[in-house]
Amino acid sequence: MVTQAQILQWLEAYATEIEENKAYLTELDAAIGDADHGINMDRGFKKVSAQLPTLTDKNISNILKTVSMTLISSIGGASGPLYGTWFLRASTAVADKQELTPQDMLELLQAGLEGVLQRGKAQIGDKTMVDVLSPSVDAFRQAVEEGTLKAMQQAVAAAQKGLQETIPMQARKGRASYLGERSIGHPDPGGTSAYLMLKSLLGVLDSSR
Repeated sequence: MVTQAQILQWLEAYATEIEENKAYLTELDAAIGDADHGINMDRGFKKVSAQLPTLTDKNISNILKTVSMTLISSIGGASGPLYGTWFLRASTAVADKQELTPQDMLELLQAGLEGVLQRGKAQIGDKTMVDVLSPSVDAFRQAVEEGTLKAMQQAVAAAQKGLQETIPMQARKGRASYLGERSIGHPDPGGTSAYLMLKSLLGVLDSSR
């Protein structure tokens, strides 16, 4: 089971991961975007981090919904709505729960992905966070019977592979798409932050064994 306390630890770990990679994410975005992805994500997750101590008595759904509202109100550009939607949909998939079974975790990840697909209208191959999130959900689903930790290990491995596969892609969505062939040769910034999100969740599950 993934506990409410582990969800809070994950969000804190992700906020730290974003802070540590702020310059790198901004550098990636400078190559093919607005050069603000790391700055925006760090601003949003610093606000999330500041909220976490007030959420210790909330259920997982309420925690994720609070994260969503915080991100939507504090992150500019496309990232705020996309990550805000991911966390909002994730929250609705686990209504009133204090702990999550492997199946609950799958539904959380699936709902988040579906929210991003509907909000961003991107497909696999467009060089976006979908190229990271979609294979990770598929991998989690295939390994769900082995338990959350094993499934998450498979999901993160698939996310990392998906991120690598964005490098040779030409962007077809967002600001990067204006660059045409010049968008080739760089990993997608949103895909990178999505990979860090999943990796930080695995880190918390791994350390709790």
